Amino acid sequence: MVLGRLIRRCGVARRCGVAALVSASLLAGSGAAWAEASVVRLAKQFGISYLPLTVMEEERLLEKHARQQGLDLKTEWLRFTGGSGMNEALLSGNLDFAAGGVGPMLTIWGRTRGNLMVKGVAALNAMPLWLVTVNPAVKSIKDFTDKDKIALPTVKSSIQAITLQMAAEKAFGPGQQGKLDPLTVSMGHPDAQTAMLGGRSEITAHFGSPPFQEMELKDSRARKVLDSYDVLGGPHTFNLVWASNRFVSANPKIVAAFRGALEESLALIKAEPNRVAALWIKAENARLSEAEAVEIIRAPQTQWTSAPLNMLTYLDYMNRAGLVGAKATDQGELFFPGAAAKAER
Repeated sequence: MVLGRLIRRCGVARRCGVAALVSASLLAGSGAAWAEASVVRLAKQFGISYLPLTVMEEERLLEKHARQQGLDLKTEWLRFTGGSGMNEALLSGNLDFAAGGVGPMLTIWGRTRGNLMVKGVAALNAMPLWLVTVNPAVKSIKDFTDKDKIALPTVKSSIQAITLQMAAEKAFGPGQQGKLDPLTVSMGHPDAQTAMLGGRSEITAHFGSPPFQEMELKDSRARKVLDSYDVLGGPHTFNLVWASNRFVSANPKIVAAFRGALEESLALIKAEPNRVAALWIKAENARLSEAEAVEIIRAPQTQWTSAPLNMLTYLDYMNRAGLVGAKATDQGELFFPGAAAKAER
């Protein structure tokens, strides 16, 4: 159509030179095919576990690494309270990089194997997740009753929801993984913390993430009921970043810039925890002191790494529970080429 309009605009094909027009059209088409996005939309959620992305945003590291790739890139950072909303935005083409827990990522990975082919770009960390309650009668998950409500980011699909199901299966037996699902309520971490500690709502427990879980345990009424590291049998990836094959294939330089920016961000976290703690507190208007934030950042159980860890344990459970049909025998199958293979301390 473009070529036809060009020929008609010339009036006489021989005067313009059909060969020249064909060459110009092909060159233009080639340029359009290889042109990368000028604006990238990235998502993150609440909590210090998204520190690598906060550092990347505040220090403009993605823009920096994009310039090194010869790109003039603008970024738009979006905020979500759970993985399901991000996945919807990704599927509708309104988001380029999603960031969240393992559960939502594995869910969309399994559902898009035959079309968009969503995969992981990189991990952000390995961190333990704690189920905290203010109900004095609850000493273990077996003590929850219909009078309790457990807040978590997204029922059934968030990493907290999946971990709770895995723990329920161990506690109550095979086929009982969903026993506590009726008690769960979808709620963002800040609201869940306020609801549980406020004492005026039905929320008596919160399966959260850092720093909310640490802040909650400073309340004398609160106690830790469950630790995800115990459920998984060791450290596991908490947060990671994922994207569609369509975006990754069309924007290889942007993906390389993102990974470069992420590695620089992770290096800054390890080398300058006090500076990045202050940066995060200011950016998030967090109610933590710098010392408290540094303590969480440097916690012995926490690993700031782009390498995935123990994700197949989650996938095996989700396969067994019928939550994800697709299977994998290696973590590399869950990620685009170029992702780190081994976790580091």
